[in-house]
Amino acid sequence: MKVLQYTVTFTLAEEGGYTVTAPALPGCISEGETYEEALQNIKEAIQAYVESLQKDGLPIPEEISEKVKIPA
Repeated sequence: MKVLQYTVTFTLAEEGGYTVTAPALPGCISEGETYEEALQNIKEAIQAYVESLQKDGLPIPEEISEKVKIPA
């Protein structure tokens, strides 16, 4: 079984809690009242997203990332 890894981005929501996205998976977004809840929810959202792609016979995106250093 292949293990996929995706970067997720947390944003503090104005109304409280967190909004979290997986940039490599367009439209994959979730939220939670706490960081831990938001993390668990995005994991579930990613799993559902990947399962949907598999069901439809579509390719599963693999994330390619590189860290870029800039002077601050």
